[in-house]
Amino acid sequence: MQLYALGINHHTAPLEIREQVAFAPTRLTQALHDLLRGRPVREAAILSTCNRTELYCATDEPAAAIDWLAEYHMLPPRRIEPYLYRHPQREAVRHMFRVASGLDSMVVGEPQILGQMKQAARVAEQAGTLGTLLGKLFQRTFAVAKEVRSTTAIGANIVSMAAAAVHLSERIFERLSEQRVLFVGAGEMIELCAAHFAGARPKRLSIANRTPERARVIAERFGGDVMLLNEISERLAEYDIVVSCTAATLPIIGLGMVERAVKVRRHRPMVMVDLAVPRDIEAEVARLDDVFLYTLDDLAQIVESGLESRQAAIVEAEQIISRRVDDFLHWMEAREAVPLIRALRDTAERMRRHELEHAMKRLQRGEDPAQVLEAMSKGLTNKLLHPPTEALNLAEGTERGDIARLISRIWRLHPEQ
Repeated sequence: MQLYALGINHHTAPLEIREQVAFAPTRLTQALHDLLRGRPVREAAILSTCNRTELYCATDEPAAAIDWLAEYHMLPPRRIEPYLYRHPQREAVRHMFRVASGLDSMVVGEPQILGQMKQAARVAEQAGTLGTLLGKLFQRTFAVAKEVRSTTAIGANIVSMAAAAVHLSERIFERLSEQRVLFVGAGEMIELCAAHFAGARPKRLSIANRTPERARVIAERFGGDVMLLNEISERLAEYDIVVSCTAATLPIIGLGMVERAVKVRRHRPMVMVDLAVPRDIEAEVARLDDVFLYTLDDLAQIVESGLESRQAAIVEAEQIISRRVDDFLHWMEAREAVPLIRALRDTAERMRRHELEHAMKRLQRGEDPAQVLEAMSKGLTNKLLHPPTEALNLAEGTERGDIARLISRIWRLHPEQ
């Protein structure tokens, strides 16, 4: 059984492709069950974020998982095939280590992806699709990410998605302290963005969410207020900056809604940052003259400046990952030998019991214990040595030399001495 990492990310696919294969968090468990049902996939986990959708599988037929991905999202395979990557075994392990360590992120070193991978592992475990192999791989992945972050400067001077959103807003508005900011959603990304914007002390900070409880927690933390999603249409014109990141499958903010808001604002500019996959804001909004709409892919331009300062840390991190990949593959190889080791021990145990039973019978008959022990030890020794001795005697040509060298290595023999 081989390990595979399959998927698409921001390096290989544009946003319009990524959003077509994204998984809603509430559907992940059912998706995992569907993937394993009737397919040659033994174990599986799904990581679906704004920047990537990846399947981690234990299978000998990765094509089955790829076909399922297209089928599940009702897409023709040719639609996603050009953007897919397939990492077998060693490269799969390396890929997971790099993703968790933040080396494969749009913002190198960002810490959010580690939490997302942990959540993917929890969902797979609860769904019953995380077996021994993937379970061990996830454990090692989290340990490697911790080592990278604690021993290198990979997270230093990080430019996060949240910080990039603030930076984009500052390009349009001279002082954020005079602007009103609306956050749509109440997840981790929104909380991070709210923290960054709150540092600029905006005039108003509001959280819109389908359920007010989670929104209220964030709003209270940053001195904001709460509204329901269905209120956005009427109140959108009140806000200068809108940051959206929900798990909705369809856009929440449409072109008509924004056009009406711009008219009420008398064409004062608006900044809209869409961090969701699929998108929360209709792409056509970008055509409006007074609206500056940014998506995840636009943020990539912001983070380039921080890369040079992190190059040394990246080199160190890659070296750590290379060593840990070798360690994990060694564990996998050792695991493959477990059935043989178990069979060898079972055979030796049967020999031991046979000689012990024979010795106990002789002792019960009153024979000399010393002679019984001597006979038992010789009998056990002969039984243990018979298979390798017979193999050596029956071998011919080069095979005999190979067996001789193997026996010498196993028993640490030095015949020449």
